[in-house]
Amino acid sequence: MTITFVGHGYVGLVTAAVFADFGNKVYVIGHTKEKVDNLKKGIIPIFEPGLEELVKKNIKAKRLEFTMDYAPAIPESDVVFIAVGTPPIKTGDADLSAVLGVAEQIGRNLSGYTVVATKSTVPIGTNKKVQLILEETKPEGAEVSYASIPEFLREGSAISDTVNPDRVVIGSEDPRAQKILIKLHEPIKAPVLITNFETAELIKYAANSFLALKISYANSIARLSELLGANALKVLEGIGMDRRIGNQFLYPGAGYGGSCFPKDVKALISIAKDHNYSFSLLEEVENVNHQARRDIVIKARGMLGDLRGKKIGVLGLAFKPNTDDMRDAPSIDVITWLKNDGSKITAFDPVAMGNATALMPGINFVTDMYKVAEDADLLIVLTEWNEFKELDLKRIKKLMRNLNIIDGRNIYEPKTLRDLGFNYVGVGR
Repeated sequence: MTITFVGHGYVGLVTAAVFADFGNKVYVIGHTKEKVDNLKKGIIPIFEPGLEELVKKNIKAKRLEFTMDYAPAIPESDVVFIAVGTPPIKTGDADLSAVLGVAEQIGRNLSGYTVVATKSTVPIGTNKKVQLILEETKPEGAEVSYASIPEFLREGSAISDTVNPDRVVIGSEDPRAQKILIKLHEPIKAPVLITNFETAELIKYAANSFLALKISYANSIARLSELLGANALKVLEGIGMDRRIGNQFLYPGAGYGGSCFPKDVKALISIAKDHNYSFSLLEEVENVNHQARRDIVIKARGMLGDLRGKKIGVLGLAFKPNTDDMRDAPSIDVITWLKNDGSKITAFDPVAMGNATALMPGINFVTDMYKVAEDADLLIVLTEWNEFKELDLKRIKKLMRNLNIIDGRNIYEPKTLRDLGFNYVGVGR
């Protein structure tokens, strides 16, 4: 088939590269000339393991093409995916301006029969709005079917998640569109769930919000464990052994961040309010997540007392390992609060420092992870990169002025650190 993706962020770029690798002809339409020109050369604007190689492979095979023009991409395509951003506005609602604007552009360029599907995460009712726009703007003689196909990829493992998802959700009641979309997804060996628009839209928000809930629940158990003298990791391991619960996302730490969970939790709270329902459970999920970040600073004060003039080294800035994404990363809040208390921050991240620089003025960024420990009064781990797990702790001990470590991701064994002479604090341990 010939496919077009409008949008070249995580979702659009990764999914386009995967579908091109399946043998389809794939266009990717962008709106920034510099990014499109770089993508034509195989220069990727995001860090995602394996993505650069996959893009270059399919550019070379002439299956993947980047452009700023809707023609000839849209008229030639059997399926067009909308994969643009829906960032939150101040109210927590999703900003749909890009989705609706793109829908108009697609509609004006339709030719023959085309299936248009939304991959962007959008509030309930959005797909019907897009469908109406397409019907109103399409040229005479053009036919269009519409669908909602939410994505469930995780940054850092996006290619694997696209090729091997737990499920494919197709929100469409049009049998013709269903048939085409099922055929397109045949190389993906996963259960296919056919729903209407509203169900597909809600599945995405409900899934991400439930995972955010599990993380906040884990952090609540961690806080209680610290008060009671229990080991939260063992508590969560114990309940995770229950097959009805499972252990995924039951990990305490500095809280969740990134482009999906914070945005989607806020959006689902707002969607509920729009329908006169107070989703207090999710509101508390947000509160717990905020407190998990705040607790890192409280622990720093507990270790050092007055933070004014104290030198603090931070390992990890991205919201999770294997990505350079700084969107709503816990490190932003934690470092801001530490700075407001008067501390001096030195930070390192393997790939996210370029994105972090504009968000964190006044921070000393270093290119060697051991430099964050030089003369430091405290070392804080905020992202669980593998290289941090393999630190030479004896070398760290020689570099630090005071041997304090806050392990915000529980990557170290407490006894090992304490036997080396460190004053060690984890989360829930």
